[in-house]
Amino acid sequence: MRDVEFPDSAARNPLAQDCRRCSDLCAARTRISWGVGPLDASLVVVGEAPAEGNPDADDWQGGNLTGMAYTSRASGRKIRTMLSDLGYGGDCYYTNAVKCHPPGNRDPTGEERENCRPYLLEEIEQVAPDAILTTGKHATTSVFAAEGRTLDRFLDAVLTPVDTEIGTVIPLLHPSYQEVWLSRLGYTRESYLEALAETLPRASDR
Repeated sequence: MRDVEFPDSAARNPLAQDCRRCSDLCAARTRISWGVGPLDASLVVVGEAPAEGNPDADDWQGGNLTGMAYTSRASGRKIRTMLSDLGYGGDCYYTNAVKCHPPGNRDPTGEERENCRPYLLEEIEQVAPDAILTTGKHATTSVFAAEGRTLDRFLDAVLTPVDTEIGTVIPLLHPSYQEVWLSRLGYTRESYLEALAETLPRASDR
């Protein structure tokens, strides 16, 4: 397992100077956490929403403080390391279904996900990835809702590619809960990565 570098802020992709669509999120956020990564990436990785963050951390303070998705010491570093281990280290664009930190670290509401979805769809259209990796139930629900799909049982959907109008969606475990669910689903970290590698487009070319 290799370590990963903190992303360059120059790769941040702000789609607006400000956003006031969700009053609760505006009141709770420190910064809008925009997507970050190359706009020609092979993979778009979609999280749920930025956590509050840790101002005492070095670089990996979290998206609410850095203004870049998946830049926390825990979840951000973990998902980036996982995809780096698969050879996609510099070939992923990271974003969230909801760009602002929800108060109290609560789950984003359906209205908040809907308000933010146009930004997410704009990012996916910009990047035009080979696959969209949704990390966790809420991220997967938000992406599926873009074309009216519903999600019945998230764990049954993990690592199962779904072809949609916006691209191939592959649901993943959220990195925060990965250790909890890997063994329950019959995986080790290594076998989980192997299964993902077999699922990803172009994996055989790497």
